[in-house]
Amino acid sequence: MPVHDATFWAICYHESGTRKRMSAMRENRRELLLRACHSEPVERVPVWMMRQAGRYLPDYQAVRARHTFLEICKTPALAAEVSLQPLRIVGVDAVIVFSDILIVAEAMGLPLDVPDAGPVLSNPVRDLAGVRRLREFDPARETKFVGNAIREIRREAGPDIPVIGFAAAPWTLACYMIEGRTRGDISRALGLLRTEPALLRELLDRIARATVDYLRSQVEAGADVVQLFDTWASELSPAEYDAFELPATQAIVEALASSGVPRILFARGSAKHLASMAKSGADVLSIDWNTDLAEARKTLGHRVALQGNVNPSLLLGDPAAIRSAARDAVQKTNGQGHILNLGHGILPDTPVENAKAFVEAGKSAPVAMHAQAGGPES
Repeated sequence: MPVHDATFWAICYHESGTRKRMSAMRENRRELLLRACHSEPVERVPVWMMRQAGRYLPDYQAVRARHTFLEICKTPALAAEVSLQPLRIVGVDAVIVFSDILIVAEAMGLPLDVPDAGPVLSNPVRDLAGVRRLREFDPARETKFVGNAIREIRREAGPDIPVIGFAAAPWTLACYMIEGRTRGDISRALGLLRTEPALLRELLDRIARATVDYLRSQVEAGADVVQLFDTWASELSPAEYDAFELPATQAIVEALASSGVPRILFARGSAKHLASMAKSGADVLSIDWNTDLAEARKTLGHRVALQGNVNPSLLLGDPAAIRSAARDAVQKTNGQGHILNLGHGILPDTPVENAKAFVEAGKSAPVAMHAQAGGPES
């Protein structure tokens, strides 16, 4: 480490150490996450992991042995139980409600099944008639189990733990609704985009309107933050992203502005879409592990906060390397306007102790308490 870097981090430790010790017994992780989302000074970065409630946890496997995946999603007490497991076992700073991005597709009229081979949507959308068969739905009635799970999490976790709600970004949900499955390629979806763009735009518009209502219902139930997952953004060229995905995503983000909650946008393939993602209006951009955090900060300035972006595969290896990767990620942002996370979902074979090592390293990583927002983009 260069001398000037060592000096900088020594100063950070000195400035933040006392504050960390004083707040250790009364830390409000909800306020910590919200401050990070708004790029306000924090004594440490908040840490959570995408897919943090899932197969890598033996406690989740025990619940899953007794219940199907959809039973867990649609039974608020079970969904709350597995949502809270990472908080209790791994020590994350936020709870994301256990659900599935295809719940919206099911509510719009595509029957959903989740066998061991992966989710399947019956009657996939393949033409304009299929798009227009999709229905609007009332989340308070048809997906009320999601809101009730959030209420249960809120009740059990208490006011100091933040709860995250989520949905698929429009393009990603459209891909699954067209393909009918969540694995494999998305050639049919890309084919419709390029041969029937008007059809795809109508589908994206319908998804966006449904998603707004769905996420609003999560906020009303107690979600402090909402995140959009754009798994298939990587398959779009920058021009295609701007022409199709960006307008639909902007519509959701803008409609949720009045909710007052921070809005996070995750995209796989974020490197080529970073500037466009910043135009979405999201408060936080969650970036994959192929996007350098320091370069992202340089490009975006402090217009938005950043989330990410340690490679999930690193959590399969040596705990020392995991701790180093977590600290390096925080150093690239000085810990300001940064939520430490993975660059995609945690892998099922991740040892629980390695997940703990990641979270603990993030929590102890030094931050620049007096870092100033600046630069031409801020």
